[in-house]
Amino acid sequence: MRRPRPTAAGRFGLAELRLALAAPRPAAGLTSEWRLVAGLRTHTRRTADPGAGAPPVVLVHGLAVSHRYLTPLAVALADTHPVYVPDLPGFGLTERPDTAYDVGRHAAHLAAWLSAYRLPPACLVGHSFGAEVVAAVAARYPDAVRAVVLAGPTSDPAARTRRAQFGRWLVDTVVEAPAQAPILLRDVWDARPWRVYATLTHSVRNTIEADLVRVAAPALVVTGARDTIVPTGWRTQVARLVPDARSLVVPRAAHNVLTTAPGPVADAIRRLLAPTLTNR
Repeated sequence: MRRPRPTAAGRFGLAELRLALAAPRPAAGLTSEWRLVAGLRTHTRRTADPGAGAPPVVLVHGLAVSHRYLTPLAVALADTHPVYVPDLPGFGLTERPDTAYDVGRHAAHLAAWLSAYRLPPACLVGHSFGAEVVAAVAARYPDAVRAVVLAGPTSDPAARTRRAQFGRWLVDTVVEAPAQAPILLRDVWDARPWRVYATLTHSVRNTIEADLVRVAAPALVVTGARDTIVPTGWRTQVARLVPDARSLVVPRAAHNVLTTAPGPVADAIRRLLAPTLTNR
């Protein structure tokens, strides 16, 4: 399968949808593999190493979803970085444990995953709930992290309840590209609705601020200009709490900015990592 041509920010078409749903089949340079991590058979979608010596980039999905919707960003970064997109426990093609992990357990699993792959310090890119997990890894396992990208990070203290977060998500669906819907349906089916609900409960009980202030790595806070889940005030607060953070707001994109605006986000990640490449 050829790589789809980049689409304008806020767009997601049928070519991207087909590629997102391709796993575990190889497609557009992406392959699937499974490794036993902390007792769970863990699926990872990955690109080849372009051989430029650039640090690896690890994409961490959000609540209810999986590697699938992060495929456009993985493809956009593949020419310059080795990219890994693991499915968190219970989601996507990873084994489903009997319980829904909270942020701390997901962070521990991701740290074990990094160890299993023997990666050098990596750029961790977390979206939505995945940003909570990435912030926890950066705070608790700093030696494993070269840089951090917090994209659409949840959850805003002004709406830290299940009802409020679900309400904001419903508003966001109105401005998202409709072609993403089959991915969400497939991912919720894989995870099971009870796990989605339980994980949302863990998310709204997680005080991400305590981890943000402990992030020592260079950071980038990314949101879409039309993101109703992460309003301007919360995005500004996140960037202020992280000691070394810059911000990017992508015009026309909504909450799923990594999916619908992979080009601008990939360019921003390359700029974030450029100083570390210079100093290698």
